[in-house]
Amino acid sequence: MTSGQQVVIGFAALLILTGCSVHTSERRDANGKSEDVDIHTPFGSVSVRENSTDAKDTGLQLYPGARPKSDSGGDKHSADVDVSMSKMGVKVVAREYRSDDSPDKILAYYRKQMDKFGNIIQCNGHFGDGGFHYHKRDQDAPVSCDGSDGSKSEQTLKAGTENNQHVVAVKPSGKGSEFALVYVRTWSDKQSM
Repeated sequence: MTSGQQVVIGFAALLILTGCSVHTSERRDANGKSEDVDIHTPFGSVSVRENSTDAKDTGLQLYPGARPKSDSGGDKHSADVDVSMSKMGVKVVAREYRSDDSPDKILAYYRKQMDKFGNIIQCNGHFGDGGFHYHKRDQDAPVSCDGSDGSKSEQTLKAGTENNQHVVAVKPSGKGSEFALVYVRTWSDKQSM
């Protein structure tokens, strides 16, 4: 069970315990693996989509020659999670890829692309969590390197605000690199999605 599915199941369990009606749907691939889960309740909805490899969903183009990261079981490392309730919501789009090029080349490519999202900062570390760290203090504040672990081999580019972030996290892998593209958008009743 993936972490995205665990979040969905936890959310559904909470709503069931409160006596709400829950409507779910699940789609499986040809091998019987779950790919998509949708839960709709009177209070909101949760949608999880797995195995999409389109980088454009993150607002960024795919690095030339990059290929989706997959493990030995053929699972792709990607997810779209959308939680929507009357007072708040969050959308996360994450994709992981591999490239034969160095982290420096990948960072240079994405630095040019991310310029359209505002001031770009570069942080050390964070590859394991996709470089995303959300701080509720001020959702319209520029992104920051808070919580950077200082790992020089893992680099993260960020642009946008706390509630509307684009992130590229890169680390060396063998003779090439692994990198993650992440888009995160949060909203509350004071904002519109």
